[in-house]
Amino acid sequence: MNAETTNARRATRTRTTAETDITVEIDLDGPTHVVEVTTGLPFFDHMLDQLGRHGGFDLRVHAQGDIVVDGHHTIEDTGILLGEAFAEALGDKVGVRRFASGLFPLDEALIEVALDLSGRPFVVYDVPFGEVLPLGDPPFNPEMAGHFWTSFATAAGITLHVHRRAGENTHHIVEATFKGVARSLRDAVRVEGTDLPSTKGVL
Repeated sequence: MNAETTNARRATRTRTTAETDITVEIDLDGPTHVVEVTTGLPFFDHMLDQLGRHGGFDLRVHAQGDIVVDGHHTIEDTGILLGEAFAEALGDKVGVRRFASGLFPLDEALIEVALDLSGRPFVVYDVPFGEVLPLGDPPFNPEMAGHFWTSFATAAGITLHVHRRAGENTHHIVEATFKGVARSLRDAVRVEGTDLPSTKGVL
């Protein structure tokens, strides 16, 4: 594992295991508006692209994993590494808005997201599917979306609640969660002051 940061809100992380080899670069302030993602899972690439673009982040993710087995390890490890990079880029959190929430529609799907950059990882992910349909080729198991967000939020130290309020189309439901969390992260990391938003003096 290695990491590097500068004074800007950016970080690079790499992680190599027997199952995956992943590099993540993130800049929370997205000055170049560049998102580049390759994981070997086209639908997962599409979701991470939504995360970067709607989050307003510069984001690069390159992952090689044992997707001939299934996508589990690639998705989980990407979530872990992206969460670590996010936390590192966020730094001491001085001046950030910290909290964000909203309702996010995609056609018939409606997702509710609330999050807190609390430093206390906790996830409530209540996004049921009427029928679980694999997405893309090689297939992305939509049930892994919840595992991704749990891995990400735990590594990033975020309290995250995601709830499905409506939806029938599997693609729409999953995509609405990625767009909703992305927009909420974008709001939460926004710098709007000079104080640490905590009565404890630390986040």
